[in-house]
Amino acid sequence: MWPPEVRGDLRAGIKAKHQGDLDLSVRYLHRAWQTAQSLPITAFASEPHLKLSGVAVVLAEALEGTNRPQEAYDIYSAALLQLRAAKDLTGRERMRAVAIAHKLGEMAEVYQQGPEEAEPWLTFAVEETLRVVKDESNAKKGKGAGEPEGEVGSMLAELDLPQWVQKNDVVAPLEALGRFYAREGKNEYAATLYLQAIGMLMQPATGEKNASVEDRCRGAQLMNNMSDLMVRAPPPTNLKFAESWARQAQGVIEKTRTLPGAQQDAESMALCEQTLAAVLYNLGALLEMDGRYDVAKQSFQESLEQSKRIGMRSGAMEARSALRRLERAAKTEPGDKA
Repeated sequence: MWPPEVRGDLRAGIKAKHQGDLDLSVRYLHRAWQTAQSLPITAFASEPHLKLSGVAVVLAEALEGTNRPQEAYDIYSAALLQLRAAKDLTGRERMRAVAIAHKLGEMAEVYQQGPEEAEPWLTFAVEETLRVVKDESNAKKGKGAGEPEGEVGSMLAELDLPQWVQKNDVVAPLEALGRFYAREGKNEYAATLYLQAIGMLMQPATGEKNASVEDRCRGAQLMNNMSDLMVRAPPPTNLKFAESWARQAQGVIEKTRTLPGAQQDAESMALCEQTLAAVLYNLGALLEMDGRYDVAKQSFQESLEQSKRIGMRSGAMEARSALRRLERAAKTEPGDKA
């Protein structure tokens, strides 16, 4: 698979990484990366840019592990620049560009490089994902690449992904850009992306009755995010939509608990249970805003019990604080509507 000039350093670097010697790993992998840059692209045979960018990815991961994020960022950036400059990339090579752009967007956020640095990476990741899926679908149907395929928002949930594209490859960039827009107050953009991601996550695999436990739990989490967005956006009538999304998230989680094999998927169910605590708290807040204090109190109490059951201390503290607030309000304004 690899040119002999690169093979030895690459193997030694990966071995050192697995043995936990990241400094030694970086030295070998950096030499492999430099050597790879000096070789003609034909030396990498089939899908050369997938292999070349693979060297960059494993080097950048090792650099991050040695607390050298700026150097890792530079390697990822160089690899993405090469991918974007290349012509006639395969679908898998294009999705590698998506993955690297997504990673760069996350790093820009983690290392606080500012929205002007993060947004272009995340936007490219989403736009290129949509182009890849659309082109593959058109090719399957005998259409030309890039030919219009209706509304993009409905397209993703309805199309069969190529075998070499996992659902998470598509959903992760949508989620990341949605979170970015939510933080920046661009709620309409965030909602569009969340809707696309929810549609994909809740779509069962071919031949299956339900989406996987992991996908359903992630979908419920995004439904709760949608509820938050509805509250932030005017007008106040959005409270009803926010409540609807929160109750939908609650319903998805409660059904997921009953699915065969759900309790064996402990990691995914942990996300469901944590999300449920948040959903119940948010429902309480929405009901309180709407003046329905008795049912708000019940929802906060359920959030407290759920948080205590799963050992979620921050959730329990917030729920207790909300219950105390309602109690104080009831004492000072006994005539308020229940």
